[in-house]
Parts: sequence; C-alpha cells; structure tokens
Amino acid sequence: MRNFARRIYIALIIIFLYAPIGTLMVLSFNASKSRAKWGGFTFKWYAELFQNDAILQALWNTLAIALLSSLIATLIGTVACIALQNMKKRNRAIVLGITNIPMLNAEIVTGISLMLLFIVLGIQFGFFTILLAHITFNIPYVILSVMPRMKQLNPSTYEAALDLGASPLQAFFKVTFPDLLPGILSGFLMAFTMSLDDFIITHFTKGPGIDTLSTKIYTEVKKGIKPEMYALSTLIFVTVLILLLLVNKTPKEKKN
Repeated sequence: MRNFARRIYIALIIIFLYAPIGTLMVLSFNASKSRAKWGGFTFKWYAELFQNDAILQALWNTLAIALLSSLIATLIGTVACIALQNMKKRNRAIVLGITNIPMLNAEIVTGISLMLLFIVLGIQFGFFTILLAHITFNIPYVILSVMPRMKQLNPSTYEAALDLGASPLQAFFKVTFPDLLPGILSGFLMAFTMSLDDFIITHFTKGPGIDTLSTKIYTEVKKGIKPEMYALSTLIFVTVLILLLLVNKTPKEKKN
C-alpha cells in the first residue's frame, strides 16, 4: 500500500510539472487560434514562426544577451573567486556576504536600482543596458558555483608546478584550471539559464524598440498570445530535452 501511494504521489508531481508543457505543445499543432477549440492538426504555426521577424528578433536578443552575459560573468566570477581565496578569512567572509545580497534580494528591487543607476549615469537604455544588468546579477551565481571548487584545491600542486619551472600563467591553466572547470561550467550554465529566463530586471532596463522573449510574451498577453509563441516554446523545450538526453547518455564501456 505504501509503495502504491508513493507511485501515485510521484505521478501527480510529474503531471503537475509537465501537463502545462504538454498543453502548450498540443496547442502548437492546433489549426485554430482558439485555445478552447481544436481545429485540426497543422504545422502552420511553425512555418509562420520563421516568417515572424519580431519573434525571431526577440529570440536573437535573448540568446545573444544570455550567451554574452554568461561568458563575461563567468570570467569575472572566476577571477573574483581566485582573488577571494587569497584574502584573509574575515575579509573573504565580508565580500562573500555582499555578493550573496543580489541572490537574496527581490528581483524588482535589483531591476529598479539598476534602472535608476543607468538614468543617473546618463546611459541610453537598450541592448547594452540589458547586457550590463544581466552580467551584474549573474556574477553572484558564478561565484556560488566556483567557490566550493576553489576551496577544494590543493595549493601544493600549484606551488609544485612553479618549482618545476612553469610560469604562473602556465601553472594556472595546466594545474588549477582543470580542477576548477566543473565549477566554471556549472556557473556558466546557471548564469545562462538565469539570463534566458529573466523578465523583471530586463523589463526595467530595456529601452524602446528592443525585446527579449520574456518581455515579448508579456506584451502579447494583453492582446492575446500568438500561436507562433507556442511553436517556439515547443522547439525550445524539445531542444533542451535532446541536449539533456545527450549529456546524460553514458557510453557503453568497451569490453577488453
């Protein structure tokens, strides 16, 4: 009886998680624009998606901002972790506490604060301001991912590489960097996901004439979401699912 109850509980969790996505995927093949009426199976919305310049431009902006902000934040966050590791314990604790504030702070506060900062500095709102805002809130997540790996490093290996004649740069990339790589990749992926999904901070820091997918969908909610958005969301979900399957697929060990 207990095992049966556990299975039902797990099934309910899966249903609540994936029923909305399943509904969205079904609607992407619905010939009718009405969500309450099935008009037949069609690929029309997928064809119109690639002819909709506004949606494609929003997709390009979203991917470009997410990729650039993640790369820059990963670089800055990794360098920050190296600097933090060389600080005294008390100073390191203070700086880490400060870097945790953006993660604990409400996004609306961060968004309004960045908007006011850009206004005071006289920076024109647009792609650049969104990029700066995303870099800003991504850095703490990178530090959160890289710092645990940094604490596990054995400083003796780096010093041994220096004693063997390697330059500080060579010792870092051949000894330290490989050990930090899992944390760096984890931080990059987390930053990319956070940037791709962000709406509130983007909404307050974007200028007129530029949209990301999140702000584009928010605008369309008022007048009705176009079915092309269902098609795009389906393609994104399927792409992520395929990537997850490829990453988690373990190659079969060759028998000797």
